[in-house]
Amino acid sequence: MNDPNGMVYYEGEYHLFYQYYPDSTVWGPMHWGHAISTDLTHWEHLPIALYPDSLGLIFSGSAVIDWNNTTNFGSKDKPAMVAIYNYHDMEGEQTGKHDFQTQGVAYSTDKGRTWTKYEGNPVIPNTNNIHDFRDPKVFWHKDSEKWVMILATNDKVKIYTSDNLLTWEFASDFGFGHGSQARPWECPDLFELTTAEGESKWVMIVSIGNRLEEEQAPNGGSGTMYFIGDFDGKSFTNSNPKEKTLWIDYGRDNYAGVTYSDIPENDDRRLFIGWMSNWNYAQVVPTEVWRSAMTVSRVLTLHKKEDGYLVYSNPIKEFEQLRTTTTTIEETMVESRLDLSKKGIPSQSQWTLEFTPTDATDFGIELSNTKREVYKIGYDAVTNEFYSDRMKSGKTDFSKLFAAKIHTAPRNSTAKTVKFNVIFDLASAELFADDGATSLTDIFFPTEDFNSIVIYTNRKLMVSGKAYNLSSIYE
Repeated sequence: MNDPNGMVYYEGEYHLFYQYYPDSTVWGPMHWGHAISTDLTHWEHLPIALYPDSLGLIFSGSAVIDWNNTTNFGSKDKPAMVAIYNYHDMEGEQTGKHDFQTQGVAYSTDKGRTWTKYEGNPVIPNTNNIHDFRDPKVFWHKDSEKWVMILATNDKVKIYTSDNLLTWEFASDFGFGHGSQARPWECPDLFELTTAEGESKWVMIVSIGNRLEEEQAPNGGSGTMYFIGDFDGKSFTNSNPKEKTLWIDYGRDNYAGVTYSDIPENDDRRLFIGWMSNWNYAQVVPTEVWRSAMTVSRVLTLHKKEDGYLVYSNPIKEFEQLRTTTTTIEETMVESRLDLSKKGIPSQSQWTLEFTPTDATDFGIELSNTKREVYKIGYDAVTNEFYSDRMKSGKTDFSKLFAAKIHTAPRNSTAKTVKFNVIFDLASAELFADDGATSLTDIFFPTEDFNSIVIYTNRKLMVSGKAYNLSSIYE
């Protein structure tokens, strides 16, 4: 599996479709897999939703509820769930054509269980022969009373508008010289967020599908950047200088993430899920019966800072229901190492810690096992950066890029206390630092489960917090 697709909420269910090849643990002819949840935490797998057809493979896209029945696929009493996705004609690509990607539509009137493809597909043909022309994200723009589509095209995005999701009109381009110019741009999203002070801005998310060694993303390979600006229903204006690039996550393993459509107004959170891998090594990670996973569901919020705006990421509140036992770590002075192995299950746990350095400049959390495999996630006060060190975390030789260096992320807070909210799973760590101001997601593959957890520091450090054992989402 890879990109999350078609994320939409309807009648008590969160739908998560995703890029899926059912016949192997490497990439192949793409389908839309399908899972549903009532809490974004426990998931039920459903049958494959969309299969390839004569127009091509089923690449990434989005889904919406057509509440006003603009498509005539349903009715106002029983609106259709409409998927808008990218067709990829593999044969056309292999013969050297440049119009092998187009946009298609399918719909469901039974809560996403069965799907009918629109007989008029493709709804947006590739008339300009654009090599990368994909990943449509659609939403209803209230002010203009139109559907809006943002579409990835090479190293920019195109914006289209429509009255009915079936006939589209080109509105504008965005991206020339903005942010990272690595190709291809993928999986865009566009939505409005409001600060706690009541100021609204539009956020555009764009992922970079870089498969090269060059560090176009913060730590190499694939990454997801965002822009903050204004949107008038047709065009997006970046509020920041062109060259400024902001990142949703600084780890190497949060890619292609997008947000949910049709969240009820009484909730109104902007909910995000990313694919937890990187195209530098996604097809060679050392797993046998599964290949890839999604991040924990996250809430995105907008915060105004002295030098502009930042999008914070935090785990959803519903994730807390996985907590089984809680251990409180009373305020403790640490001078070198504090062994916490008996206070939680390091391989499946959540730690919310507050570090107050007295003179420490390097500190964090270390996982290890009896084979002397080690993973560290920490903070370097000299560089003012968080870091993730998986260089000795277990299996790493499947890719020269997987553990080539320590991954770093800037600290976006000046508070004296450094806050860690980190979720450890058997093969991943997701850090939400300083109340979500910095996030960093990395995967790792120990040859046996980590069974020791230590807080380490190079000098004196005060630490306090809580440790939570976590149950499985499948139990």
